[in-house]
Amino acid sequence: MENLKNLDKLDIRAKKAIELYLRELLKIHQDNIVSIFLCGQATGRDYVHKVSNINLFVVLEKLEFQDLQKSLKLVSRGINKKIAAPLFLTRKHMESSTDVFPIEFLEMKESHLLLYGEDLLGPLEINPANIRLFCEEQIKGKLIRIRQAYLEIGLKRKGIEALLKESLTSLTPVFRNLIRLSTGIDPPNSFKGRVLKGKAPPVEKQEIYIQVCTEFDLDGNVFLAILRDTKNDEKIDAQDAEVFFERYIAQIQKLAIAVDQL
Repeated sequence: MENLKNLDKLDIRAKKAIELYLRELLKIHQDNIVSIFLCGQATGRDYVHKVSNINLFVVLEKLEFQDLQKSLKLVSRGINKKIAAPLFLTRKHMESSTDVFPIEFLEMKESHLLLYGEDLLGPLEINPANIRLFCEEQIKGKLIRIRQAYLEIGLKRKGIEALLKESLTSLTPVFRNLIRLSTGIDPPNSFKGRVLKGKAPPVEKQEIYIQVCTEFDLDGNVFLAILRDTKNDEKIDAQDAEVFFERYIAQIQKLAIAVDQL
């Protein structure tokens, strides 16, 4: 059985929490484990001890109900140490699911640390067409829902500010992936290459909004004003929230059309 890898790259407290857990996991499943990955905040500087969850992605050759049962006690102990229940997948399931979960696999591909076995995430290719379809579905779906929500609360004159903030927050991951599409496809402006070669998009919300508005010719002031608003006074940037709602809807509609034409 191979040795554990890259533990020295972890925060010393994360390493202490995870090392015995990993050895016990390998003892339970032995050669059935193909790979173990660490994903999320625990891989880098964003890790906060006793606050950040430690997220593991485990690839198995086979996965039966008994394999889950064997892991119950270890997983229960790990949860008490902020080690979330691992994501278990078989190699076959993983390799056949990139079209269904393109964003999830791309996020893991960009921010994973191999702890054991074969690095299956590193060479994994994500078809940009699947990302485009995901983004289009999310934008159009959330546009429908925010209109419906406005119909429910519009006469009350309350809740529009919160609705805008909630909608923008939910669209932020979509914006991030639109940046991937607009800046990272090889060859540029084409899905024929089926490879994303650009750098990972920004993480900070302000940077995401500025870049997506630049790429798709949107009014960035609308998104930035919502982001910076801290008062719950039904106003945004000293304007009535309903006025801002109209501007926001116009930008999301414009973006939906642009994504449809990608």
